[in-house]
Amino acid sequence: MSSIFFLIQQTMFFSIPLLVVALGGMFSERSGIVNIALEGIMIMGAFASIFVINGLQDFIQGQGLLLIAILVALASGMVFSLLHAYASVNMRANQVISGTALNMFAPAFATFIARTVQGVKEIGFTNTFRIESVPMLGKIPLLGPMFFQNTYITTFIGIIILVAAWFTLFKTRFGLRLRSCGENPQAADSVGINVSKIRYAGVLISGALAGLGGLIFVVPTSTSFNATVSGYGFLALAVLIFGQWNPKRIFLSAFFFGLMKTISATYSGIPFLQDLSISKDIYKMIPYIATLIVLAISSRNSQAPKAVGVPYDKGTR
Repeated sequence: MSSIFFLIQQTMFFSIPLLVVALGGMFSERSGIVNIALEGIMIMGAFASIFVINGLQDFIQGQGLLLIAILVALASGMVFSLLHAYASVNMRANQVISGTALNMFAPAFATFIARTVQGVKEIGFTNTFRIESVPMLGKIPLLGPMFFQNTYITTFIGIIILVAAWFTLFKTRFGLRLRSCGENPQAADSVGINVSKIRYAGVLISGALAGLGGLIFVVPTSTSFNATVSGYGFLALAVLIFGQWNPKRIFLSAFFFGLMKTISATYSGIPFLQDLSISKDIYKMIPYIATLIVLAISSRNSQAPKAVGVPYDKGTR
C-alpha cells in the first residue's frame, strides 16, 4: 500500500506542472497564437522565482516565501511572453521561429545571470514548503495519505487553475471572444472584437501559467535550479495536443504523461518495477516513447483552432 501512495504522490508532483503549462498553452493557441516557447518561459519563471527564494530564504520560509515565489513566477512568465506576443501579433513573424528563439535564449540568460551573480550555474534553495499533513484532511482514510500528506500548496493551486480555465474558456464573454479569434479572427473583427488585444491576452495568460509551471516543477523535485526543466515545456505541448485544446481532456492527458514520467524517474523506489530487471535507460525513455505513440495516434483526429499559427492582417478578409 505504501508503494501505491508513493506512486500517486509522485504522479501528482509530475502531473500538476504539466497540467498548468498545458493549460497556459491552450489559452495562447485558442487565441490563434502557436506557443512553442513554453519550455523557455518555464525556465524563466523557475529561474526568477528560485532566485528570489535563494535571496529571501534566510529571512522568510515556508508557505509565505512560496507564495512570493509564485507571484514572481507569474510576473516573469508574463513579461517574457510579451516578446512572443509582440513578434507574433505586431510584427506578424513566424510564430514557430519566435518561440524557438525564446527557448534558446532562456537557458543561456539564466546561466549567464546565475554565474555572474553567484559564480555557479546552479541556484540552490532549502525546501521548507512541503506540508506534512493538511489539517483534518490529512487524517481521512486512504485519501489523506494519497493527496493530503507530504504535499505542496502548488498541487491545490493547479486544480484551482484547471477549474478556473474551464470556466473562463466556456462560461465567460472573454472565453467566447478568445475562441472566436482562434477559429475565425475576421468574423470576430467584423463584430467589433479587437483581435490583437485578445491574442495578447491569450499569450500573456499562457506566459503566466508557464512561468508558474516552471516553479511548480522545480520545487517538489529538486533543491536547486540549473537552467533546465528537462523538456517539460515540450512535453506540455504533447499534453495540449493529446488533450485537444480542451481543459477536461488536458487534465486526463497530463496525468497520463505524469504517470509515465513518474515511472521513469522513480522506478527504483517502486519494488515491483525494480524487480523487473529492466535497464534504467529504458525507463528513462518511457515518457518520450509514450509521447511519440500518443501523438501518432491522436494527430489524425486533431481539432486545433482553425486559425492557429496564422498571423492576422486586419486588411485581409
